[in-house]
Amino acid sequence: MDHQSVDREPRLSRAAALRLSLYLRCVGGWPADRGKVSSGRIAAAVGVSDAQVRRDLAALGHLGQRGIGYEAKDLAVAIRAALGINRTWRAVLVGVGNLARALLRYQGFRAQGFEVAGLFDTDPDKVGQAVEGLEVEPADRLAARVAELGAELGVLTVPGAVAQGVADELARAGVRGILNFAPVVLKLPPRVRLVTVDLAVQLEQLAFLVQHGDARGEEEDRP
Repeated sequence: MDHQSVDREPRLSRAAALRLSLYLRCVGGWPADRGKVSSGRIAAAVGVSDAQVRRDLAALGHLGQRGIGYEAKDLAVAIRAALGINRTWRAVLVGVGNLARALLRYQGFRAQGFEVAGLFDTDPDKVGQAVEGLEVEPADRLAARVAELGAELGVLTVPGAVAQGVADELARAGVRGILNFAPVVLKLPPRVRLVTVDLAVQLEQLAFLVQHGDARGEEEDRP
């Protein structure tokens, strides 16, 4: 792939990209629809306005017709291309604990184009084990194996105390993005993209919404 050509394409905002992911879930979840889907149906399912859906999808090109809707199959293809998941992304996972094992059992990653190609851990009792068809390798082989496996992404399910060091090693090895489940704020070079999933933070936000939820504020903050 010509990454320079990708970089020249118009960039989506994070909020728009999140909405597109939700639209894709809707379209993919309506297998009976073999023809058109409307912006109104997508908007109702996601919880945004019709106008927002139309604006987001207009950025992908001329996909639909006013008053008629969008061809479901073409829409899914266009969204996947915009999100960059119209190809396979190979990843390495570091820290093979309970969370990692649960993630590895989830079949949706492969269905969406993500392949975990290597597992790594510092625990000698885990090294050599087979987990979901992959052998756990020693963490000290991580740097060399990233290139050998053709991995562009890293998934961190390690304790917070060691997460920054592992992230630094992944960055030096050449990964382009890291999905971090450790409850810490990581600092990475600008060329390495970072998404952090802190489950405690999400629960804190849920508690806030339940305790202080304001319908107007929620509508303003919705992606």
